[in-house]
Amino acid sequence: MEATEISPTMSHVSDVNELKRIASQVRRDILRMVHAVNSGHPGGSLGCTDFFVSMYFNIMKHDPKAFNMTAKGEDAFFLSNGHISPVWYSTLAHSGYFPVTELNTFRKLNSRLQGHPATEEGLPGIRIASGSLGQGLSVACGMAQAKIIDKDENTVYTLHGDGELQEGQIWEAAMYAAHYKLDNLIATVDCNGRQIDGDLEDVMSLGDLGAKWKAFGWTVLEMNGHDYDQILSTMAKAKSLRGQGKPIVILMTTEMGEGVDFMVGSHKWHGVAPNDEQLASALSQIKETLGDYPA
Repeated sequence: MEATEISPTMSHVSDVNELKRIASQVRRDILRMVHAVNSGHPGGSLGCTDFFVSMYFNIMKHDPKAFNMTAKGEDAFFLSNGHISPVWYSTLAHSGYFPVTELNTFRKLNSRLQGHPATEEGLPGIRIASGSLGQGLSVACGMAQAKIIDKDENTVYTLHGDGELQEGQIWEAAMYAAHYKLDNLIATVDCNGRQIDGDLEDVMSLGDLGAKWKAFGWTVLEMNGHDYDQILSTMAKAKSLRGQGKPIVILMTTEMGEGVDFMVGSHKWHGVAPNDEQLASALSQIKETLGDYPA
């Protein structure tokens, strides 16, 4: 099947089955991208696929054909845990930001698809370089505050890893957002309980995350990151809270490696690419739906 991108006229998808169909192809892309260069981060990418597809094909107001760095008049998204770039690149490509065939250049020399998202190459959809953990929320606060000053009614979204919350800068930004009443800011935390060196509980426990965010002045919501009905309804609720003067954080439960039986739930696939045999096994579990880009 020839790889295709979704038509911009189809960028808003309300049918959950269609969202799942897109997600199936994104998961195949992730696996093939990291395998091709024997480098990258498949675990968290697979775990966040349902979230990304929901965001770009249903939740966010955005125009892939008119991308600009200011995001005036549209929603903005910042990926703070930039190592899960494969899922973002695939989602951006299928939603029309750049050709799907460009996924074939992932992590190669002179590619716009660097291992961690970067802005120097001018890849549409990317507004900040990320991957140095802890910084995304600070940038999002600036964008959210600018939108309030500009009377732009659109929303700023971020995604963070739960292990990333071990970085102190996250909590400085959390204080800032609450103090300046950035209620157009919706942060999501990927709570898969794992990071590169093991389980969070073993590396550095985060304790009661909900209580922490509430203590910092945020409204806290929770959702299952693999349940599309929950994702769509929780995001709709989060957007409805604008005007109450409090930023919103969503604690999203996911499984690292979701969709591949030998990867799911293991921190060992945080940053390890599958070999030829493992790739074949993984792809046999995930249906090709939009066409694999050229090898």
